[in-house]
Amino acid sequence: MLEGQYDSKKVENKIYKLWEESGFFNPDNLPNAKKRKSFTIIMPPTNANGNLHAGHALVMTIEDIMTRYKRMNGFKALWLPGLDHAGFETQVVYEKKLEKEGRSRFQIPKEQLYKEIWDFTQENKVNIKNQVRKMGASCDWSREKFTLDQDIVKVVYETFENLYKDGLIYRGKKIVNWCPKHQTSLSDLETKDDEKIEKFYYLKYGPFTIATSRPETKFGDKYVVMHPDDKRYIDYKNGQKIDLEWINGPITATVIKDKAIDMEFGTGAMTITPWHDAVDFDMSERHNLDKEQIIDLQSKLLPIAGEFTGMKILEARPKIIEKLQSKGLVEKIDENYKHVTKTCYKCNTLIEPQIMSQWFLKMKPLAEPATKAIQAGKIKFIPEHYKKIALHWLKNILDWPLSRQIAWGIPMPIKICENCGENFVDINNQLQSCTKCNSQLKKDPDTLDTWFSSGQWPFATLMNTGKNDFNNFYPTDVMETAGEIIFFWVSRMIMLGIYRTGKIPFKNVYLHGLVLDAKGQKMSKSKGNVINPLDLIEKYGTDALRISLVMGNTPGTSLALDENKIRGYKNFANKIWNAGKFVLMNTAGVDITKKPRLSKDDAKYLAELNKSIAKITKQMDNFKFYLAAEDIYHYFWHVFCDKIIEEKKKDILGEDLVKRDSAKWLLLEIYATCLQLLHPFMPFITEEIYQQLSIKNKEKCLMIEKWPD
Repeated sequence: MLEGQYDSKKVENKIYKLWEESGFFNPDNLPNAKKRKSFTIIMPPTNANGNLHAGHALVMTIEDIMTRYKRMNGFKALWLPGLDHAGFETQVVYEKKLEKEGRSRFQIPKEQLYKEIWDFTQENKVNIKNQVRKMGASCDWSREKFTLDQDIVKVVYETFENLYKDGLIYRGKKIVNWCPKHQTSLSDLETKDDEKIEKFYYLKYGPFTIATSRPETKFGDKYVVMHPDDKRYIDYKNGQKIDLEWINGPITATVIKDKAIDMEFGTGAMTITPWHDAVDFDMSERHNLDKEQIIDLQSKLLPIAGEFTGMKILEARPKIIEKLQSKGLVEKIDENYKHVTKTCYKCNTLIEPQIMSQWFLKMKPLAEPATKAIQAGKIKFIPEHYKKIALHWLKNILDWPLSRQIAWGIPMPIKICENCGENFVDINNQLQSCTKCNSQLKKDPDTLDTWFSSGQWPFATLMNTGKNDFNNFYPTDVMETAGEIIFFWVSRMIMLGIYRTGKIPFKNVYLHGLVLDAKGQKMSKSKGNVINPLDLIEKYGTDALRISLVMGNTPGTSLALDENKIRGYKNFANKIWNAGKFVLMNTAGVDITKKPRLSKDDAKYLAELNKSIAKITKQMDNFKFYLAAEDIYHYFWHVFCDKIIEEKKKDILGEDLVKRDSAKWLLLEIYATCLQLLHPFMPFITEEIYQQLSIKNKEKCLMIEKWPD
C-alpha cells in the first residue's frame, strides 16, 4: 500500500536501480525484441568538462519522453548515450582551472597537458553519468560511447582520409579567425558579433581621405581601393602609382578599382590590410596583391610598425593617432562610431584575423546533397522554420578550417615533410619517412576541430557498439538538440552522414530553445542566475522538474524556468500519490482484466477516457509533448480527481452492487491508464505506484507496459 506523502528521495535511486537491473534499457532485451520495429535516438554527447546544466536537463527529459513513449508503443527503442571530449571548450575550462592554480598551459608540455585533461574528463564522465541517471534517463548504458574511444577515432580518421582522397581536404594559406588569448584558429561559427561604440578616424592618405576604426593595421597599407563606377574618383586609373606621406614616412600607393567597395561607406575610398581582414584578403587574392603581416599572434605590432614595435594594439592606437595628428594627417574623429566586432565565443577576446597555413574542408560539394535531402523532405525540422535557416546556411557555406592549435582533442592524422613540403595522411601512424625525398617526417602538431568528430556521431557510434546496430538502427529517427547549434552540429551531421554512409543520419530534427531564468534572462555565472538541475531535484524531485520543463514548452522557443512552477508540479506528484492511496484502498480484490457490467455514467467516463487517449497519442506522435503533458495533467487533476473520484465515493460505499463493482473497476482502470500516460513524463512516481498495483498479467516494469489505446 502507499503510505504517507510521496518522498522522491526514498524512491528515485531504488527505482532507477530496478530499471537498470531489468535490462530493458537495452532494446535487445525487450519482450519480443526481434518482432519490434526499431526507434533510435543518439544522445547529443554531453561535454565531459563539468556538471549538467538546465539545458542538459531539458535534453534528457525530452529524449527520455520520446524513448519511453516508443518503448511502450512496442518499438525496439534505442537511446544511445555518450560524452564528448569537446576539444577547445574543454581546454578552455581546464585553462581556467590552471589559472586558479597559478599555472599556464603554455608552460606545460603538450603531452603532459593532454594527460592532465584526460584525467580531468574521466573524473567528469563518472559525475555526469550519475547526473544523467538522476534525470531518469532510460538510455542503454551498455552501448555508451566517448568521442575519444579508439573505435570512434578510427571512423573519424577514415572519413578524413576519404575526404582527402576525394580532393575535399586541402592545406591552404588563408585568412582565419585567430584568438590571441587561446592561441588557436576558430571557425566562423566559433566567433560572435559584439556591437561596440568606438572612435572612427578620417585620415589623409595622399589625395584621398580614408576612414578606419583600426589605425594600428595601417602600417602596411599600400593599396587604395575604390569602386570603378564612383564618379568622385573617375580620374584615377587602376594600377596608378601615387607617392604620399604616411605614418612612418613616404610610401608609394597603388590605385585598385574593385566592385566590392561600398560607395556609401565612409568616403568611398579605402586602404586594405589583406593580412588582417577577410574582405581585404579576398580583394588581394582577386588582384594578386602583396600581403604583409602587421600584428603578431599575441596582438602585438611587428617591426613594420617602427617605433610602435612590440606594443599591444589597444595601447598603440592613441599613440599612432597622435603621430598622425602631428603630421597633419588626421582630418576628423567621429567619437561615437557604432559597429560590429568579431570576438571569441568563449573568452570575448577580439578576434585578430591572420593568414595561416591550415587544413580546410571544401563544404559546397558536401552541402549540395544535404540541401537536396532537406528540400526533398527526407528530414523533417521541428519547428519547421529551421528548415529555411538550415538551407540558407548551406547555400552560403564557406570552407571549414579543420585544424586547431590546441593540445586536447583528436590529433590531425597528417605527417609533414619539412624538406620538400609534402604532406601525407597517415591514419594508422605508420609512415616514418617521405616517399618523395626520403626525409624524416614530422607529425602535424594540430588537432581536429571537435565538431568534425561530433559531426560523425550518429554513424560512428552505431558502427562501433560490437553489434549489428548500424544495419538495425541507422538512419536514426530523431536528433533532438538546441536550435542554436543547427550550424555547428546538425547541418554538419547531415553533410558528413550522407557523405560517409549515403544515407541521411536522422529523419527528424527536434530543436528546443534556451532554458532561461524565471525573469526570462539567459543564465550566466556572471549574473549569478545559473540554475543547477540537481539542486532542484533535491528539493522537488525529478518528476516535478521534468514535467515543468515540458509543460508549455513549444519546440524552438525559450523556456523561463521558474522554481514556483516546479514547486507546483511537486504538488501534482503528491496529488498522483494521494489519488493512488484512495484507489488502492478502495479497489482491493478488483480484477482489472475482468470488466464488469458498467453503469451508464461509468461507460460514458470510459468513452471520454478513450477519446483523451486518442488525442494524447496523436500529440505524442506529432512531437507535441507540451500539449500532451497539459492534457494528461488536466485530465488527471480536474476530471479524474475532482470529478470522477468524488462522484464514485457514494457508489463505492452504496448498497447497489452493480454500481459498486462498476465504480471500483472504473477507478482502477482509469488510474492505471493515467499512470501509463504519465509515465514518459513522470517516470519515477508512476513506476513506484505501478509496482504496488495488484494487476494480473502485469509487466515487470511500467516502462515496458503497453501504451493505452
